[in-house]
Amino acid sequence: MASLANDPGGRRRILFVDADGNRKTIRLGKVSKRQAETVKLRIEDLVGAKLSGGTPSDETSRWLATIDDTLHDKLAAVGLAERRAAAQLESFIDAYLEKRQGVVKESTIMVDRLAKASLLSYFAADRSLRSITAGDAADFRNHLLASGLAEGTVRKRCSVAGKLFRYAMRHGLVECNPFEEVPTNSLATEQFSFVSEVDAQKVLAELPDCQWRLLFALSRWGGLRVGSEVRQLTWDDIDWQKQRFTVRSPKTEHNQGGGSRSVPIFPELAQLFDERFEEAQVGETLVLPMLAKCTDTALRQLLVRAIVRAGVEPWPRPWHNMRATRQTELADRFPGHVVCKWLGNNETTAIKHYLRVRDDHFEKAAQNPAQSVHEQPRKAAQTDWGESTKPLEKQGDALARNRVHKCSVVREGLEPPTKGL
Repeated sequence: MASLANDPGGRRRILFVDADGNRKTIRLGKVSKRQAETVKLRIEDLVGAKLSGGTPSDETSRWLATIDDTLHDKLAAVGLAERRAAAQLESFIDAYLEKRQGVVKESTIMVDRLAKASLLSYFAADRSLRSITAGDAADFRNHLLASGLAEGTVRKRCSVAGKLFRYAMRHGLVECNPFEEVPTNSLATEQFSFVSEVDAQKVLAELPDCQWRLLFALSRWGGLRVGSEVRQLTWDDIDWQKQRFTVRSPKTEHNQGGGSRSVPIFPELAQLFDERFEEAQVGETLVLPMLAKCTDTALRQLLVRAIVRAGVEPWPRPWHNMRATRQTELADRFPGHVVCKWLGNNETTAIKHYLRVRDDHFEKAAQNPAQSVHEQPRKAAQTDWGESTKPLEKQGDALARNRVHKCSVVREGLEPPTKGL
């Protein structure tokens, strides 16, 4: 059996005889008597298991798995526990990334790899995970900032590092997450620019063809993400009768109900959808087939050139700011939960990253309520749609089916459909 002894200064030690009859001592340091008694009971169980050739109780096994490295190493030194394997930084991250392959998107893997490169540029590849402290994490963050990375980028790298250590904790490789106190939450963009209707129309006139004009409109007036969401839009997604279309979102598909959403065919989109529909080849499935051969970088560069040709000052983050502009506009006309449903985000995200206070908000707030009713002209909410009379060439394909359906419906902008002619 084990016994508890007190040393000067409130320090305590446990004495026991091992399976070979040797007297052993484990010094606990300055701990309470209650804590020392708990350790003593666990040591007695471990010694008993050694003597009988059995295994310790489940409760003792769980205790052994959760104690800190210092005490665990003392138990291992007297033969009561196996030494813990010290996970090394690079090999641990590589194993983590390998298990993520095929589970998350490749773009997520790329972000994780960037964080890995930053971690290995600061810590040694063979650095033990357990040896990285909260102070090391804070120094790592300062190192990234000093290297010239933006605050948002640094927070993302630290967020990935924190995710790695939480994974290590779940597997019993570390006892705590050193990145727990490091700022990791994303920042709202400071590169916001409201893309006015006038500027948008100028740029629209400079775009080379119908596909480009519709792409631009889907971002500025439809609020779609470019390019993930627009790439997947098909003619089968267009519901001409209900005047809405389905958008599939790779960004939010991992959230419950976030894989797709319905968006109105806003009046600003109606004519361009019509023009693109009329020029589409029978048998085409994608609404914007040009995107199959165009990278996101190329899309941004081509858009910026069109903005310059239009004589408009290029705005930062061109696609994101058009989407943010549309959410700000719609928030003035519809309830917040409705707008978020159409744009595929939530109100917290919208407030942080999309919605902005504009000058006209102040102007409207300063108006006399009685004057505002009479002085503000009412904008037309309907668009003359017309009907397609092109003959069908292939009744079996997706585009032909849409032509049949489209020709039988009179569409009227955002107003409820009336009975056709």
